[in-house]
Amino acid sequence: MLQVGIIGGAGYTAGELVRLLIHHGKAEINFVFSTSNAGNKISDVHQDLIGNLDLKFTDTINPNVDVLFLCLGHGNSVKFLENNTFSDHTKIIDLGNDFRLEKDKVFNGKTFVYGLPELQKEAIKKTNYIANPGCFATAIQLALLPLAENGLLKNDVHVNAVTGATGAGTSLSKTTHFTWRDNNFSYYKPFTHQHLGEINQSVKQLQNDFSSEIIFMPNRGDFSRGIFATLYTNFSGSLEDAKILYKDYYKDAKFTFVSDNDIHLKQVVNTNNCLIHLHKHENKLLITSCIDNLLKGASGQAIQNMNLMFGFEETEGVQLKANFF
Repeated sequence: MLQVGIIGGAGYTAGELVRLLIHHGKAEINFVFSTSNAGNKISDVHQDLIGNLDLKFTDTINPNVDVLFLCLGHGNSVKFLENNTFSDHTKIIDLGNDFRLEKDKVFNGKTFVYGLPELQKEAIKKTNYIANPGCFATAIQLALLPLAENGLLKNDVHVNAVTGATGAGTSLSKTTHFTWRDNNFSYYKPFTHQHLGEINQSVKQLQNDFSSEIIFMPNRGDFSRGIFATLYTNFSGSLEDAKILYKDYYKDAKFTFVSDNDIHLKQVVNTNNCLIHLHKHENKLLITSCIDNLLKGASGQAIQNMNLMFGFEETEGVQLKANFF
C-alpha cells in the first residue's frame, strides 16, 4: 500500500482527497498536515468522514511517504517545499498553480509535468512531480484540445464558464457568504483569469501557430460545486465532422466523454468525468464542457495522476456515480 501524505488538510480539495483515498485499493493515508488543526480529529473538520476515519491532523511531516499531495492554495507550495525536505523517492502532486507554467516548472532540481492526462499521459507516467491543472483550465482545455490537435483554432475563442462556491475555497469573503451567493450571479476576473496561462500553453503545445485570443469570462454561480463552460469559435466543417474529431481524440480517455445529447451539471457532480457536447450554428461551433471542480478539476484528477505515476489502473479509486437526484 502506498503511504500518502496530505499538506493543507483542512480545505475542500484535501477533504475530497481523504474521501477518495480511504476507498482506494492501493493507497492509505499516512498523515494529514494542518498547523491550524493539529491534534483535532479530521472528521471534526470534514464531517462527511464521521465513522469512516479515525485519524487526527498533525503538524509533523513524514518525509518518507511515497506520494505527497500539496493542497496549500496558490503561491504557497514553493514556500512549503523550501522549508520542508522529502525523500528522493517521494512523488509530489501539487494542486496549486506554482508549477503549472513552463517558466515555473523547474524547482530545486525537480521538473514538474503538467498533469492533464488527456494531453500528456505518457509524460505523467514517467515523472515524479506533477503540477495538477486548475479547475476552469481543465474544463476549457478538454473542450479545445481536439481542435488544437488538428490545427483548427484559427479564430478567437469565446468562453463563458460558471463555477460553484467551493471554487473559492474555505476562507470567507464577501462573495462566499450564503446571503450574498444565494439567488445571485456575478462575474469576476474578466479577461484576466489566472488559468488563461496554462490554457494557452496547452493549446500552443498542440497547435504551435495558434495566434488568436481566448476570451474568458468566469462567473460565480449560486450552487456548491461544478463548472459549466460554453465556448464558441469559427469552424468550417459540419457538426458531424466535429463529432468525429472529438470522439477520435477521446476514444481512449477514461473520464472524458462526448455526448450526442445536451449535457448538464448533475451528470458530473461527484464524479471525475468531463462531458463534452457539440452544437453547430452557421459557421460557429459551440462546445459545452462540464466537470466537478473539486474532482476532475482538482482532487479526482490528482488521484488519476497518482494512479498513472505508480502504474495502477487509471480509474482506481475514482469510479464514482453522479449525484443525479
